Amino acid sequence: MKNTHETAAETDTSAVMAGRHITLDELATELSAIELRLRQLARAAEVPATPVELADVIDTLRTSAANLRDTGDRMGFLARIVDGDVPLATRFRDSDDPWGVAARGTDRPGFGGPAIVPTVWQLLKLAQDAKRPGAETTTYPEAMDGIGIGWESKAAAGRRRRERDAAVAIEVLRLPCEKCEAGEGEQCKTKTGWAAEKPHVGRQRQAEANVDERLGYLGDNPVAVPDAR
Repeated sequence: MKNTHETAAETDTSAVMAGRHITLDELATELSAIELRLRQLARAAEVPATPVELADVIDTLRTSAANLRDTGDRMGFLARIVDGDVPLATRFRDSDDPWGVAARGTDRPGFGGPAIVPTVWQLLKLAQDAKRPGAETTTYPEAMDGIGIGWESKAAAGRRRRERDAAVAIEVLRLPCEKCEAGEGEQCKTKTGWAAEKPHVGRQRQAEANVDERLGYLGDNPVAVPDAR
C-alpha cells in the first residue's frame, strides 16, 4: 500500500545518511542494524513481563528480520557493483540489448524500454552473465559514465507527483469557479445545484497552473528536480 500521509519523523532522513543522498553501503548497514534489532526483539518477546503467548509475534519478527537480511545482503553486493568491484556483462543475455550510456537511443518494447538506468535485478543478472565464458564485460562506473545528472527514482517521482496532486486539490478550493460561481472553499456544482467531487475544467486548469508555477513544473511533468542526482 502506498503511503500518502508522511510524518515529519519519516521525512527526516538525516539519521540514516551522511550526505545529501544515501549510499548503497549506508543502506546495507542500516538494514543490518534493523534486522539485528528485530531479532533482539523476537528473543526478548520469549519472556514477556505479562503471561501472554507471543509465538505468532515472534515468528513475524523473525520472518521480517530474515527478509531484511536478504535485502541488506543484496544492497551490500550492489554497493560493490556500483564501486566497480564486480564485472558486468555489456549486454543482456536474453535480448542482446546494451544498458547504461550505450542504451541511449535504443528501443526495448518487449522489456519496458531501454535500460539506461538499470534496476536492481538487471544489475544482479548482468553480474551473473559476466561469469559466462567469453562474456564481454564492463563495470558500473564505465557503463554509467555521464548518467546521473537530473535523474530521479520512480519512487521519488511518484511521491512528488502525489504531493503536487494534493496541492492542486487544495488550490482548487481557494479559487472561485467562473463556470458555476462556486466560491472559495466550495465544491463545484451542477446546473441543478448538486455538489460535484470534480471541479470544472477551467477551475482545475487554473489551480494546476498556480501550483506548477510554485513547484517548477510544466503541466504535470517536473522541470526542476530538487536534489536529483
